[in-house]
This record gives sequence, structure tokens and C-alpha cells, in this order.
Amino acid sequence: MLLTLTTDLTGFDLPASDFGFLLHKNPGRPQRTDITGGTAHVFYPEATDERCTAAVLLEIDPIALVRAGRGKSAEGFTLGQYVNDRPYAASSLLAVALSKFFRTAMIGRCDARPELAAAPIPLEIHVPALPCRGGTELAERMFAPLGWTVDARPVPLDPEIPEWGDSRYVDLRLTGVLRLADALNHLYVMLPVLDDAKHYWVGSDEVDKLVRAGAGWLGTHPEKDLISHRYLAHRRYLSDDALERLAEADGVEVADEAPESEGPVSLAVERRTTVAAVLRELGARRIVDLGCGEGALVGELLKDPMIGELIGTDVSARALISAKRRLHYDDLPDRQRDRLRFLQSSVTYSDERLAGLDAAVLMEVIEHVDPPRLPALSHSVFKAARPAAVVVTTPNSEYNVRFESLPAGEFRHPDHRFEWTRSEFQTWAGEVAGRYGYAVEFRPVGPEDPEVGPPTQLALFRRTEVAA
Repeated sequence: MLLTLTTDLTGFDLPASDFGFLLHKNPGRPQRTDITGGTAHVFYPEATDERCTAAVLLEIDPIALVRAGRGKSAEGFTLGQYVNDRPYAASSLLAVALSKFFRTAMIGRCDARPELAAAPIPLEIHVPALPCRGGTELAERMFAPLGWTVDARPVPLDPEIPEWGDSRYVDLRLTGVLRLADALNHLYVMLPVLDDAKHYWVGSDEVDKLVRAGAGWLGTHPEKDLISHRYLAHRRYLSDDALERLAEADGVEVADEAPESEGPVSLAVERRTTVAAVLRELGARRIVDLGCGEGALVGELLKDPMIGELIGTDVSARALISAKRRLHYDDLPDRQRDRLRFLQSSVTYSDERLAGLDAAVLMEVIEHVDPPRLPALSHSVFKAARPAAVVVTTPNSEYNVRFESLPAGEFRHPDHRFEWTRSEFQTWAGEVAGRYGYAVEFRPVGPEDPEVGPPTQLALFRRTEVAA
């Protein structure tokens, strides 16, 4: 398999061969490295003052790939382990080779030419055979939002027999003016995404790789959900973790984006810190986070030494496993781990293990519950568990018009069953408070727009006898 990167540096009054400084590879000395199932080479087919091209070539041995345990066929037949496209088509093997050869270039470091490493330069990338499950249209959707001009042409199954049609491979050319580090990170992520496969096991460490390579661009990509799902082998709990971490790193919310005029605001972080501040204000010592997901709020609350008992619940066992990994639960000091429990539990069913706590939190949970199930949620939380206080946050649907990337009439997240206006939320909360003996007050989360209110609305319920 082959990939080439070409540039000219005429606009910088530098010879194009200085491209070698950025890549940390001498144009006059070919290099090689071993990878799973074969060997990778980097060399320069041309390196003149006017134009410079670096090529990455992989020689893959299918037998060695099988012996390494990485060549099992997805097609379900034994010979498919040996007879497949891995030696010829760009895949995660090529992405791994890029990271091995150009690790320093991918972080944007070049001590010899620091100003060049920081500047966008003209680049042309060519991948002659790229598996693309989604065709040329998907390649356009992946790369065009990143500033590339995309020329993706389908490769015919057999040029001599046109009636057979096109294969699932494309001949891809990208041209644009970008930083080299950004271009390499785009390739590192997109090659396995377009192939929709990896030659190795995908675990939680792959989230770290995606967050590192996607920092600064993936969090705002219109196809970020598809990219994270494919890159992380369609493991939902991993992709959710990656998207949230990218949002925090980039200073934008995964779904609840701030309007462009206000600048980037991390609504996810602001929501967590607001909820944590309310719990401190209440003096709550025994707290449950209902529907804790990947454990973002639990991690925030765990920092407070005054909290003596902290419980995270979720209906998804996978989410709880991911939360434990995220918080390094098994490595926590005994004193910390004794304060924290994770329980599999549904917010719509009574659970006696959660009765009588100081506070319960439903942060961005109720909108994921089908409306006919809301009375069951109210009963399980406000009557069966009956904590001294309940904190509920949910999107303010009136604010959705401020999200330029959100089509009119659509919800912020595909799993939302509804999104309430401020009056709808206050009506529901008032009815619940009156039915179960709570007083309720409302607070904004995020910047409050004079016309449509805040992006997130918060209701604080206090049991009336406790408030008195």
C-alpha cells in the first residue's frame, strides 16, 4: 500500500526539500521500520527546490499477519485470512506506520524550522487504493469540512470489464493549505474510519489516541459521531467517552454548542460545576448520580472530600464499566474507593438501595425517558428514594435557535425523546413537587439569552420538611 505527501514552499522562500525538516526524515536517506505483519518504508521520489514528495510504502505479508493474530478474515472463510486486500489497500496498518514514522511531526514540533511547522503550507496527498465503506460521497463528507479539496474517484472492479461496476475502493487525492501536523492527524484518524476496520483490538486506550489526534478539529466536525463510532469499532461507551473528552479539550459542548458570537463555551463542564456547586450549597454528604453514564459528574464530585458516600447508577452495564475505567476505580486509594459505589439501576424503577440519601442528581437524564415513563421516574425518585433534595437539569428547547449547526425542529441529541421549553419544564417540576411534598426553584446554566433564556435549565427540589 502506498501514500504520498507533496508540497512546494515557494511562498516561504524556502526550497521544497525543507519538507524533510518538517517530517524529520532526510530526503537523501530512505528509512524503514517493522510493523505488524510486514515492513514500512519512507523515501522521497522527488526532492528539489521546486517540489518535494515523501512516500510511505508498506510491504505486508498476509501469512505473517495471520501468525500475529491480526489477519482474520471478516468475510467468514478460511482462505480469506491469506487472500485479502491488506497488502494493497490503505488501512489502519498505514495509519500505524504514519504514527511511527512521523510521531514528532504529528505534534507539530520542528526545532529546525519552527515557523514552518506552525504555518499552513500547500499540501497534496494521494492514496491510490483506499477502502471506503460509503463511497466517494463519504470521503467528501470526511475531509471537506477540514479544509481539503477532495478528488475521490471510484476504482473499477476490472477496467477491462466495465459492466462489473466499481469496487469499494477509491483513488483519493486531497489538496489544501494546512499545517502538516493537522494533515497527518486527519489521515491517522480517517484511514481506519473510511475502511471501517482495524487490524487490532480496540479498547479504552484507543480513546486516548482519538482524543490526542482529534484535538482541535474532531470536536467540531459535522460527522464527529460517525468518525468516533467507526474509529472505536462501534463501541458506544467508548465513543461517548471520546466525544465528551474532545468537547472539554476544545472548549465546546458535544451537542449543546454555544452560539458563535459568544465564543466557545464548554457547557458540559459548566453544567457539572454548577451542579457540584448546588450540592455544596446544600451541604449534601450522601449523593447519588442517577444515569451517571461515563462518570463525568461522579469524577467532579469525587474531588470534594466532604462527600462521604457517592453512588453512580446507570441502566447500562457498559457505561458503568467505562466510568470505572475513566476514574481508574481499581487504582484509587482505599479511602477514595470506599466512598464510591457503582450500581446498575433504572431511573424508572424503585431501588431500595437508593433510599434516604441527602441528594439525587438527574443531569441531562429525563429527556432520554419516553414521556409515558416520566410518572414512573417521578415515583421512583421522589417517593421511593425520597432524598432530601433532587437536582434536575435538562435542555432548554427555546435556546436551540441559537445553535447554527442544529437544523430547525431537531433535538440536540438523537436519543432525546423530547426537549422542553422553560414553561413546560416548570409545569412538570411544579406538579411533581406538589404531588410528593417538595419545594422547587429554578436556575439557569450557561449564558442566559434575554430572549430565549439559558441553554440548560436546572430545577432544585427540596423536601418541604427539610427546607422548613
